[in-house]
Amino acid sequence: MDKKLIAKNPTAFHDYNIEDKLEAGIVLSGTEIKSIRNGKANLKDCYAIIKNGEVYIVGMHISPYEQGNIFNKNPLRDRKLLLNKREINKLIGLTKQKGYSLIPLNMYFKGNLVKIELGVGKGKKLYDKRQDIAKKDAERRIRQQYNSSL
Repeated sequence: MDKKLIAKNPTAFHDYNIEDKLEAGIVLSGTEIKSIRNGKANLKDCYAIIKNGEVYIVGMHISPYEQGNIFNKNPLRDRKLLLNKREINKLIGLTKQKGYSLIPLNMYFKGNLVKIELGVGKGKKLYDKRQDIAKKDAERRIRQQYNSSL
């Protein structure tokens, strides 16, 4: 099946070293699906937590559907992620380690279903972010010199 990207978390790879990735389904209402199909979803500043043996995504913004009237839900409500027990237990073990977080990386359609790609990552320190920026800058300069010499 092909994947159609809906939304991307722009700061995930800048703020975290992603070590493991996992695909999860998400529980949504009908008006939220219609809004997502219109491209009104945002993953910036959201994260996932584990409560009572279930995984929830917190801070994901899905704009209210214009024709949704009374059926619209709160745009910032916590949404349950669909994972099996083995995957949840694996995530619990990984997040108990110091400094690890669950970060949504991408939201996409897989067939007719909306899926979230979760990353397990450790937060970067400020000097790590500076090193990454310097490395990308150096690679860009090398590419520019190579292209100008052709």
